[in-house]
Amino acid sequence: MPNDPILHLLGLARKAGRLEIGEEPVGAVCRARQARLVLLASDAAANTNRRAAHFGEAGNVLWLEVPYSKAELGFHLGRGSCAMLAITDAGFAAAVTEKLAARDPERYGPAAQQLRQKADRVLQRQKEKRQHEKNLQNGKKKPWAVPNSAQKKSAAPSGQRKGKGESSGAPETRSPRSGSPRPGQKHRPGPGGRKLSGTFRHKP
Repeated sequence: MPNDPILHLLGLARKAGRLEIGEEPVGAVCRARQARLVLLASDAAANTNRRAAHFGEAGNVLWLEVPYSKAELGFHLGRGSCAMLAITDAGFAAAVTEKLAARDPERYGPAAQQLRQKADRVLQRQKEKRQHEKNLQNGKKKPWAVPNSAQKKSAAPSGQRKGKGESSGAPETRSPRSGSPRPGQKHRPGPGGRKLSGTFRHKP
């Protein structure tokens, strides 16, 4: 199958570094939750199928059996044999399952729809991240707006001195005079219980 589009996509994913081949590499990316799709050869052993199911549960990833033998997958991926592989890119995973769904909609249709939704969400997050980084590089700010008239009439700065006659709003406190009694204080009587007057008598 030299012109098979599915095998061609798998070859492109391998060249892009988005493909892991073999049980150990597939298990590693599944445990790291980096795998997006696990594929099994049609003639893979039952033990290999159980391991693929275990990897899928550990990495919360979908795994499918493809209509290609181990020899066919290995030949197109530069290996002698390939029973299990994992795709680590959401776009490649969605494209491969869509090609499989075009051949067998009942078998691969739900998986293709699920992976396409995941790929769209990943693509949207990537676009938002790139736009955010671009805004940071360009120093994008909010658009200039005409200041409100009420904002122009702002209060005087706190450090500005006030002129004479201007009060700060707080009542002034004056110290009482030395001769006047304080509020609530009574006159004390002089010697003998008499009040002291302010005049002195002079002897003739």
